[in-house]
Amino acid sequence: MGFMGPVMAMSLNGIGVAGLVGASVPFTFAVSFLGTMLVAYAFIRLTGYVTHAGSVYALSGVTLGARAGFFGGFALLGTYLFFAVCIAGACAVFFQAMMAELGLAFADGLWILIPVVVGALVLVLNLRESAVTARTLLAIGMIGILVMLILGVVIVVRVASGSAPVSTGLDLSTLAPGGAPLSAIMTASVFGFLSWAGFESGTSLSEEAEDPRKTIPRALGAAVVLAGLIYTFMMFAQTIGFGTDEAGVAAFAGASSTLTTLSSTYIGAWFAVLISVIAFLVAFASLLSSTAAAARLLFALARDGFGPAVLARTSPSTGVPGPAVVLVTAFTVIVACLSGVLGAGSVDVYYWFATIATLCMVVAYGMTSVGIIRFILRPGSAVPRWELILPVLGLAYLVFVYAVQIIGQEAPYTWFPWMAGAWCLIGLIIVIARPALAERIGKRMTAEDLG
Repeated sequence: MGFMGPVMAMSLNGIGVAGLVGASVPFTFAVSFLGTMLVAYAFIRLTGYVTHAGSVYALSGVTLGARAGFFGGFALLGTYLFFAVCIAGACAVFFQAMMAELGLAFADGLWILIPVVVGALVLVLNLRESAVTARTLLAIGMIGILVMLILGVVIVVRVASGSAPVSTGLDLSTLAPGGAPLSAIMTASVFGFLSWAGFESGTSLSEEAEDPRKTIPRALGAAVVLAGLIYTFMMFAQTIGFGTDEAGVAAFAGASSTLTTLSSTYIGAWFAVLISVIAFLVAFASLLSSTAAAARLLFALARDGFGPAVLARTSPSTGVPGPAVVLVTAFTVIVACLSGVLGAGSVDVYYWFATIATLCMVVAYGMTSVGIIRFILRPGSAVPRWELILPVLGLAYLVFVYAVQIIGQEAPYTWFPWMAGAWCLIGLIIVIARPALAERIGKRMTAEDLG
Protein backbone atom coordinates (compact mmCIF):
# COMPACT_ATOMS: atom_id res chain seq x y z
CA MET A 1 0.00 0.00 0.00
CA GLY A 2 2.91 2.32 0.68
CA PHE A 3 4.14 1.77 -2.87
CA MET A 4 0.68 2.66 -4.26
CA GLY A 5 0.79 6.08 -2.59
CA PRO A 6 -2.85 6.29 -1.41
CA VAL A 7 -2.60 9.93 -0.26
CA MET A 8 -1.38 10.99 -3.70
CA ALA A 9 -4.05 8.87 -5.41
CA MET A 10 -6.89 10.18 -3.26
CA SER A 11 -5.79 13.78 -3.77
CA LEU A 12 -5.86 13.62 -7.56
CA ASN A 13 -7.50 10.54 -9.05
CA GLY A 14 -11.09 11.38 -8.17
CA ILE A 15 -11.01 14.70 -10.03
CA GLY A 16 -11.22 13.23 -13.52
CA VAL A 17 -13.81 10.69 -12.37
CA ALA A 18 -16.10 13.41 -11.00
CA GLY A 19 -15.97 15.18 -14.35
CA LEU A 20 -17.28 12.04 -16.06
CA VAL A 21 -19.81 10.51 -13.66
CA GLY A 22 -20.87 13.38 -11.41
CA ALA A 23 -21.76 12.24 -7.89
CA SER A 24 -21.26 8.52 -8.66
CA VAL A 25 -17.53 8.67 -7.90
CA PRO A 26 -17.66 6.15 -4.99
CA PHE A 27 -19.59 3.63 -7.11
CA THR A 28 -17.08 4.06 -9.93
CA PHE A 29 -14.19 3.32 -7.57
CA ALA A 30 -16.05 0.21 -6.43
CA VAL A 31 -16.16 -0.88 -10.09
CA SER A 32 -12.40 -0.18 -10.35
CA PHE A 33 -11.95 -2.25 -7.19
CA LEU A 34 -13.68 -5.22 -8.82
CA GLY A 35 -11.61 -4.86 -11.99
CA THR A 36 -8.39 -4.69 -9.98
CA MET A 37 -9.34 -7.84 -8.05
CA LEU A 38 -9.80 -9.71 -11.33
CA VAL A 39 -6.38 -8.54 -12.49
CA ALA A 40 -4.79 -9.30 -9.10
CA TYR A 41 -6.05 -12.89 -9.24
CA ALA A 42 -3.16 -13.87 -11.54
CA PHE A 43 -0.57 -12.54 -9.10
CA ILE A 44 -2.26 -14.00 -6.03
CA ARG A 45 -2.58 -17.44 -7.62
CA LEU A 46 0.89 -17.59 -9.17
CA THR A 47 2.71 -16.49 -6.02
CA GLY A 48 0.96 -19.38 -4.27
CA TYR A 49 2.94 -21.78 -6.47
CA VAL A 50 5.97 -19.80 -7.64
CA THR A 51 8.44 -18.50 -5.05
CA HIS A 52 10.32 -15.78 -6.88
CA ALA A 53 11.88 -12.43 -6.10
CA GLY A 54 10.98 -11.01 -9.50
CA SER A 55 7.91 -8.99 -10.34
CA VAL A 56 5.74 -8.90 -13.47
CA TYR A 57 8.59 -9.92 -15.75
CA ALA A 58 9.49 -12.87 -13.52
CA LEU A 59 5.97 -14.28 -13.28
CA SER A 60 5.38 -13.97 -17.03
CA GLY A 61 8.85 -15.39 -17.69
CA VAL A 62 8.30 -18.39 -15.43
CA THR A 63 4.96 -19.25 -17.04
CA LEU A 64 5.47 -18.17 -20.66
CA GLY A 65 9.22 -18.35 -21.20
CA ALA A 66 12.27 -16.09 -21.08
CA ARG A 67 11.35 -14.03 -24.15
CA ALA A 68 7.97 -13.23 -22.65
CA GLY A 69 9.83 -12.28 -19.47
CA PHE A 70 11.94 -9.84 -21.48
CA PHE A 71 8.84 -8.36 -23.15
CA GLY A 72 7.13 -7.96 -19.77
CA GLY A 73 10.27 -6.39 -18.35
CA PHE A 74 10.53 -3.94 -21.24
CA ALA A 75 6.89 -2.90 -20.77
CA LEU A 76 7.60 -2.47 -17.06
CA LEU A 77 10.59 -0.24 -17.85
CA GLY A 78 8.21 2.04 -19.73
CA THR A 79 5.89 2.00 -16.72
CA TYR A 80 8.69 3.08 -14.38
CA LEU A 81 10.00 5.80 -16.71
CA PHE A 82 6.64 7.40 -17.46
CA PHE A 83 5.46 7.09 -13.86
CA ALA A 84 8.57 8.98 -12.79
CA VAL A 85 7.60 11.89 -15.07
CA CYS A 86 4.01 11.71 -13.83
CA ILE A 87 5.13 11.82 -10.20
CA ALA A 88 7.44 14.77 -10.90
CA GLY A 89 4.26 16.57 -11.97
CA ALA A 90 2.53 15.43 -8.78
CA CYS A 91 5.39 16.86 -6.69
CA ALA A 92 4.75 20.22 -8.35
CA VAL A 93 0.98 19.94 -7.75
CA PHE A 94 1.44 19.30 -4.05
CA PHE A 95 4.16 21.92 -3.65
CA GLN A 96 1.84 24.50 -5.22
CA ALA A 97 -0.97 23.36 -2.89
CA MET A 98 1.37 23.63 0.10
CA MET A 99 2.38 27.18 -0.87
CA ALA A 100 -1.26 28.15 -1.32
CA GLU A 101 -2.21 26.81 2.13
CA LEU A 102 0.70 28.72 3.67
CA GLY A 103 -0.50 31.88 1.95
CA LEU A 104 2.67 32.22 -0.11
CA ALA A 105 2.56 33.36 -3.72
CA PHE A 106 3.87 30.94 -6.33
CA ALA A 107 3.28 31.74 -10.00
CA ASP A 108 1.69 28.89 -11.95
CA GLY A 109 4.29 29.08 -14.70
CA LEU A 110 7.11 28.48 -12.24
CA TRP A 111 6.00 24.93 -11.42
CA ILE A 112 8.66 23.55 -13.81
CA LEU A 113 11.28 24.56 -11.25
CA ILE A 114 9.93 21.91 -8.84
CA PRO A 115 10.88 18.88 -10.99
CA VAL A 116 14.38 20.37 -11.33
CA VAL A 117 14.81 20.72 -7.56
CA VAL A 118 13.28 17.37 -6.60
CA GLY A 119 15.17 15.73 -9.47
CA ALA A 120 18.45 17.01 -8.04
CA LEU A 121 17.54 15.67 -4.58
CA VAL A 122 16.50 12.32 -6.05
CA LEU A 123 19.79 12.09 -7.94
CA VAL A 124 21.83 12.73 -4.79
CA LEU A 125 19.88 10.20 -2.71
CA ASN A 126 19.75 7.49 -5.38
CA LEU A 127 23.48 7.77 -6.03
CA ARG A 128 24.00 7.24 -2.31
CA GLU A 129 21.26 4.58 -2.22
CA SER A 130 20.01 5.92 1.10
CA ALA A 131 17.76 3.17 2.44
CA VAL A 132 17.13 5.18 5.62
CA THR A 133 15.71 8.08 3.60
CA ALA A 134 13.47 5.79 1.56
CA ARG A 135 12.13 4.03 4.65
CA THR A 136 11.51 7.34 6.42
CA LEU A 137 9.53 8.69 3.49
CA LEU A 138 7.57 5.44 3.27
CA ALA A 139 6.74 5.69 6.99
CA ILE A 140 5.48 9.24 6.40
CA GLY A 141 3.28 7.81 3.66
CA MET A 142 1.73 5.33 6.08
CA ILE A 143 1.13 8.12 8.60
CA GLY A 144 -0.45 10.04 5.74
CA ILE A 145 -3.02 7.26 5.27
CA LEU A 146 -4.09 7.64 8.91
CA VAL A 147 -4.28 11.44 8.61
CA MET A 148 -6.32 11.09 5.42
CA LEU A 149 -8.74 8.69 7.12
CA ILE A 150 -9.18 11.15 10.00
CA LEU A 151 -10.22 13.77 7.44
CA GLY A 152 -12.67 11.32 5.88
CA VAL A 153 -14.27 10.50 9.22
CA VAL A 154 -14.57 14.20 10.15
CA ILE A 155 -16.29 14.94 6.83
CA VAL A 156 -18.78 12.10 7.23
CA VAL A 157 -19.57 13.03 10.84
CA ARG A 158 -20.07 16.73 10.07
CA VAL A 159 -22.21 16.02 7.02
CA ALA A 160 -24.31 13.46 8.93
CA SER A 161 -24.79 15.85 11.88
CA GLY A 162 -25.81 18.76 9.66
CA SER A 163 -22.84 20.94 10.65
CA ALA A 164 -21.18 20.81 7.23
CA PRO A 165 -20.95 23.78 4.85
CA VAL A 166 -22.98 21.81 2.28
CA SER A 167 -26.71 21.02 2.39
CA THR A 168 -26.94 17.82 0.31
CA GLY A 169 -26.42 15.58 3.35
CA LEU A 170 -25.24 12.00 3.68
CA ASP A 171 -26.19 11.04 0.12
CA LEU A 172 -25.96 7.23 -0.11
CA SER A 173 -27.06 7.33 -3.75
CA THR A 174 -23.39 8.03 -4.57
CA LEU A 175 -22.80 4.31 -3.93
CA ALA A 176 -25.06 3.47 -6.89
CA PRO A 177 -24.76 4.32 -10.60
CA GLY A 178 -27.28 7.15 -10.26
CA GLY A 179 -27.86 9.01 -13.49
CA ALA A 180 -24.41 8.27 -14.91
CA PRO A 181 -24.51 6.00 -17.98
CA LEU A 182 -22.70 2.66 -17.77
CA SER A 183 -20.30 3.71 -20.53
CA ALA A 184 -19.22 6.76 -18.51
CA ILE A 185 -18.77 4.69 -15.34
CA MET A 186 -16.65 2.08 -17.13
CA THR A 187 -14.57 4.80 -18.79
CA ALA A 188 -14.09 6.62 -15.49
CA SER A 189 -13.13 3.34 -13.78
CA VAL A 190 -9.89 3.55 -15.72
CA PHE A 191 -8.91 6.63 -13.66
CA GLY A 192 -9.76 4.67 -10.53
CA PHE A 193 -7.60 1.77 -11.70
CA LEU A 194 -4.59 4.13 -11.61
CA SER A 195 -4.91 4.21 -7.82
CA TRP A 196 -3.93 0.52 -7.47
CA ALA A 197 -0.83 0.80 -9.65
CA GLY A 198 2.02 -1.06 -7.96
CA PHE A 199 -0.15 -3.44 -5.91
CA GLU A 200 2.07 -6.31 -7.12
CA SER A 201 5.27 -4.83 -5.64
CA GLY A 202 5.04 -7.23 -2.68
CA THR A 203 6.02 -10.10 -5.00
CA SER A 204 9.64 -8.92 -4.75
CA LEU A 205 9.69 -10.19 -1.15
CA SER A 206 8.83 -13.76 -2.15
CA GLU A 207 12.30 -15.11 -1.39
CA GLU A 208 12.60 -13.30 1.95
CA ALA A 209 9.23 -14.00 3.56
CA GLU A 210 8.49 -16.89 5.88
CA ASP A 211 6.26 -19.44 4.14
CA PRO A 212 6.04 -17.21 1.04
CA ARG A 213 3.51 -19.39 -0.80
CA LYS A 214 0.97 -18.42 1.85
CA THR A 215 2.28 -15.07 3.06
CA ILE A 216 2.74 -13.31 -0.30
CA PRO A 217 -0.67 -14.18 -1.83
CA ARG A 218 -2.37 -13.12 1.40
CA ALA A 219 -0.38 -9.87 1.47
CA LEU A 220 -1.21 -9.07 -2.15
CA GLY A 221 -4.91 -9.81 -1.65
CA ALA A 222 -5.02 -7.83 1.58
CA ALA A 223 -3.30 -4.83 -0.02
CA VAL A 224 -5.80 -4.72 -2.89
CA VAL A 225 -8.82 -5.22 -0.61
CA LEU A 226 -7.69 -2.78 2.08
CA ALA A 227 -6.84 -0.15 -0.53
CA GLY A 228 -10.22 -0.75 -2.17
CA LEU A 229 -12.09 -0.19 1.08
CA ILE A 230 -10.07 2.93 1.88
CA TYR A 231 -10.44 4.35 -1.62
CA THR A 232 -14.20 3.76 -1.76
CA PHE A 233 -14.67 5.31 1.69
CA MET A 234 -12.49 8.32 0.90
CA MET A 235 -14.25 8.94 -2.40
CA PHE A 236 -17.61 8.76 -0.60
CA ALA A 237 -16.35 11.24 2.00
CA GLN A 238 -14.96 13.59 -0.65
CA THR A 239 -18.10 13.44 -2.79
CA ILE A 240 -20.47 14.30 0.07
CA GLY A 241 -17.89 16.77 1.41
CA PHE A 242 -18.03 18.83 -1.78
CA GLY A 243 -21.78 18.24 -2.05
CA THR A 244 -23.70 16.09 -4.50
CA ASP A 245 -25.52 18.92 -6.25
CA GLU A 246 -24.30 20.47 -9.49
CA ALA A 247 -22.14 23.05 -7.72
CA GLY A 248 -20.52 20.40 -5.51
CA VAL A 249 -19.69 18.14 -8.44
CA ALA A 250 -18.21 21.10 -10.31
CA ALA A 251 -16.08 21.98 -7.27
CA PHE A 252 -14.86 18.37 -7.02
CA ALA A 253 -14.04 18.15 -10.74
CA GLY A 254 -12.35 21.57 -10.69
CA ALA A 255 -10.13 21.03 -7.63
CA SER A 256 -6.37 20.83 -8.01
CA SER A 257 -5.82 18.80 -4.82
CA THR A 258 -9.04 17.61 -3.21
CA LEU A 259 -7.65 16.60 0.18
CA THR A 260 -6.09 19.99 0.87
CA THR A 261 -9.26 21.80 -0.25
CA LEU A 262 -11.50 19.69 2.00
CA SER A 263 -9.03 19.90 4.90
CA SER A 264 -9.30 23.71 4.87
CA THR A 265 -13.09 23.53 4.71
CA TYR A 266 -13.75 20.87 7.34
CA ILE A 267 -10.86 21.08 9.83
CA GLY A 268 -8.73 24.14 9.26
CA ALA A 269 -5.80 25.61 7.37
CA TRP A 270 -3.29 23.90 9.66
CA PHE A 271 -4.62 20.46 8.72
CA ALA A 272 -4.53 21.38 5.04
CA VAL A 273 -0.88 22.33 5.42
CA LEU A 274 -0.22 19.00 7.15
CA ILE A 275 -1.95 17.06 4.35
CA SER A 276 -0.13 19.01 1.63
CA VAL A 277 3.27 18.44 3.27
CA ILE A 278 2.59 14.72 3.66
CA ALA A 279 1.29 14.47 0.08
CA PHE A 280 4.42 16.19 -1.21
CA LEU A 281 6.68 13.84 0.76
CA VAL A 282 4.69 10.81 -0.44
CA ALA A 283 5.10 11.99 -4.04
CA PHE A 284 8.81 12.53 -3.46
CA ALA A 285 9.14 9.02 -2.03
CA SER A 286 7.36 7.60 -5.07
CA LEU A 287 9.68 9.56 -7.36
CA LEU A 288 12.67 8.22 -5.46
CA SER A 289 11.51 4.61 -5.80
CA SER A 290 10.30 4.80 -9.41
CA THR A 291 13.54 6.36 -10.69
CA ALA A 292 15.61 3.85 -8.71
CA ALA A 293 13.59 0.95 -10.13
CA ALA A 294 13.85 2.27 -13.69
CA ALA A 295 17.61 2.80 -13.34
CA ARG A 296 18.13 -0.68 -11.95
CA LEU A 297 16.15 -2.31 -14.75
CA LEU A 298 17.95 -0.21 -17.37
CA PHE A 299 21.26 -1.27 -15.84
CA ALA A 300 20.25 -4.93 -16.08
CA LEU A 301 19.34 -4.59 -19.75
CA ALA A 302 22.64 -2.86 -20.55
CA ARG A 303 24.63 -5.44 -18.58
CA ASP A 304 23.25 -8.17 -20.80
CA GLY A 305 24.01 -6.38 -24.05
CA PHE A 306 21.03 -4.11 -24.64
CA GLY A 307 21.97 -0.44 -24.75
CA PRO A 308 25.27 1.42 -24.25
CA ALA A 309 27.85 -0.40 -22.14
CA VAL A 310 28.29 2.69 -19.94
CA LEU A 311 24.84 2.08 -18.47
CA ALA A 312 26.10 -1.23 -17.07
CA ARG A 313 28.69 0.46 -14.85
CA THR A 314 28.29 0.54 -11.07
CA SER A 315 30.02 2.47 -8.32
CA PRO A 316 32.75 0.35 -6.68
CA SER A 317 31.87 1.78 -3.26
CA THR A 318 28.06 1.64 -3.31
CA GLY A 319 27.24 -0.74 -6.15
CA VAL A 320 24.77 1.84 -7.48
CA PRO A 321 24.43 1.95 -11.31
CA GLY A 322 25.37 5.63 -11.45
CA PRO A 323 25.12 6.28 -15.22
CA ALA A 324 21.70 4.62 -15.36
CA VAL A 325 20.51 6.68 -12.36
CA VAL A 326 21.72 9.90 -14.02
CA LEU A 327 20.06 9.05 -17.35
CA VAL A 328 16.70 8.14 -15.79
CA THR A 329 16.66 11.23 -13.57
CA ALA A 330 17.63 13.49 -16.48
CA PHE A 331 14.90 11.92 -18.65
CA THR A 332 12.33 12.54 -15.90
CA VAL A 333 13.25 16.19 -15.35
CA ILE A 334 13.66 17.05 -19.04
CA VAL A 335 10.36 15.49 -20.14
CA ALA A 336 8.41 17.07 -17.25
CA CYS A 337 9.92 20.53 -17.84
CA LEU A 338 9.60 20.31 -21.63
CA SER A 339 5.90 19.52 -21.18
CA GLY A 340 5.57 22.64 -19.05
CA VAL A 341 7.41 24.79 -21.58
CA LEU A 342 4.99 23.54 -24.27
CA GLY A 343 2.05 24.74 -22.19
CA ALA A 344 1.09 21.84 -19.94
CA GLY A 345 0.25 22.46 -16.29
CA SER A 346 1.54 20.32 -13.44
CA VAL A 347 -1.84 18.53 -13.17
CA ASP A 348 -1.71 17.83 -16.92
CA VAL A 349 1.72 16.26 -16.59
CA TYR A 350 0.44 14.04 -13.80
CA TYR A 351 -2.56 12.77 -15.76
CA TRP A 352 -0.86 12.53 -19.14
CA PHE A 353 2.13 10.50 -18.08
CA ALA A 354 0.14 8.49 -15.54
CA THR A 355 -2.02 7.38 -18.47
CA ILE A 356 0.97 6.38 -20.62
CA ALA A 357 2.61 4.57 -17.70
CA THR A 358 -0.59 2.74 -16.82
CA LEU A 359 -1.06 1.60 -20.41
CA CYS A 360 2.46 0.13 -20.38
CA MET A 361 1.59 -1.47 -17.05
CA VAL A 362 -1.61 -2.90 -18.54
CA VAL A 363 0.51 -4.75 -21.11
CA ALA A 364 2.80 -6.09 -18.36
CA TYR A 365 -0.16 -7.12 -16.20
CA GLY A 366 -1.76 -8.72 -19.25
CA MET A 367 1.31 -10.91 -19.68
CA THR A 368 0.83 -12.21 -16.15
CA SER A 369 -2.86 -12.91 -16.79
CA VAL A 370 -1.94 -14.88 -19.89
CA GLY A 371 0.69 -16.66 -17.80
CA ILE A 372 -1.80 -17.88 -15.19
CA ILE A 373 -4.15 -19.04 -17.96
CA ARG A 374 -1.36 -21.18 -19.39
CA PHE A 375 -0.45 -22.34 -15.88
CA ILE A 376 -4.02 -23.51 -15.24
CA LEU A 377 -4.17 -25.33 -18.59
CA ARG A 378 -1.00 -27.31 -17.93
CA PRO A 379 -1.56 -31.05 -17.48
CA GLY A 380 -1.79 -31.88 -13.78
CA SER A 381 -2.24 -28.25 -12.70
CA ALA A 382 -3.40 -27.96 -9.09
CA VAL A 383 -5.62 -24.99 -10.00
CA PRO A 384 -9.20 -26.01 -10.92
CA ARG A 385 -10.11 -25.32 -14.55
CA TRP A 386 -13.25 -23.41 -13.57
CA GLU A 387 -11.02 -20.61 -12.21
CA LEU A 388 -10.08 -19.74 -15.79
CA ILE A 389 -13.03 -17.37 -15.83
CA LEU A 390 -11.26 -15.03 -13.39
CA PRO A 391 -8.05 -14.33 -15.36
CA VAL A 392 -10.07 -14.25 -18.59
CA LEU A 393 -12.29 -11.53 -17.11
CA GLY A 394 -9.19 -9.78 -15.75
CA LEU A 395 -7.59 -9.85 -19.20
CA ALA A 396 -10.83 -8.55 -20.72
CA TYR A 397 -10.82 -5.66 -18.22
CA LEU A 398 -7.23 -4.80 -19.13
CA VAL A 399 -8.13 -4.81 -22.83
CA PHE A 400 -11.07 -2.54 -22.00
CA VAL A 401 -8.81 -0.18 -20.04
CA TYR A 402 -6.55 0.11 -23.08
CA ALA A 403 -9.42 0.46 -25.55
CA VAL A 404 -11.09 3.20 -23.48
CA GLN A 405 -8.01 5.34 -24.00
CA ILE A 406 -8.48 5.10 -27.77
CA ILE A 407 -12.25 5.20 -28.23
CA GLY A 408 -14.10 8.44 -27.53
CA GLN A 409 -11.11 10.37 -26.21
CA GLU A 410 -9.93 13.80 -27.29
CA ALA A 411 -6.39 14.92 -27.94
CA PRO A 412 -3.93 14.63 -26.30
CA TYR A 413 -5.43 11.51 -24.67
CA THR A 414 -5.92 9.90 -28.08
CA TRP A 415 -2.14 9.98 -28.55
CA PHE A 416 -1.20 8.12 -25.37
CA PRO A 417 -2.26 4.56 -26.31
CA TRP A 418 -0.17 4.85 -29.47
CA MET A 419 2.81 6.14 -27.50
CA ALA A 420 2.55 3.28 -24.98
CA GLY A 421 1.93 0.84 -27.83
CA ALA A 422 5.00 2.11 -29.69
CA TRP A 423 7.12 1.54 -26.58
CA CYS A 424 5.87 -2.03 -26.18
CA LEU A 425 6.23 -2.61 -29.93
CA ILE A 426 9.93 -1.81 -29.62
CA GLY A 427 10.19 -4.59 -27.03
CA LEU A 428 8.36 -6.98 -29.36
CA ILE A 429 10.64 -6.06 -32.28
CA ILE A 430 13.68 -6.83 -30.12
CA VAL A 431 12.22 -10.23 -29.23
CA ILE A 432 11.64 -11.00 -32.93
CA ALA A 433 14.84 -9.46 -34.35
CA ARG A 434 17.23 -10.57 -31.63
CA PRO A 435 15.68 -13.67 -30.03
CA ALA A 436 18.95 -14.85 -28.46
CA LEU A 437 19.45 -11.47 -26.73
CA ALA A 438 15.84 -11.42 -25.51
CA GLU A 439 16.19 -15.03 -24.30
CA ARG A 440 19.38 -14.28 -22.36
CA ILE A 441 18.04 -11.09 -20.79
CA GLY A 442 14.69 -12.71 -20.05
CA LYS A 443 16.37 -15.57 -18.21
CA ARG A 444 18.40 -13.11 -16.14
CA MET A 445 15.34 -10.99 -15.29
CA THR A 446 13.40 -14.11 -14.38
CA ALA A 447 16.19 -15.21 -12.07
CA GLU A 448 16.93 -11.92 -10.27
CA ASP A 449 15.02 -9.30 -8.34
CA LEU A 450 15.29 -6.05 -10.31
CA GLY A 451 12.19 -4.26 -8.98
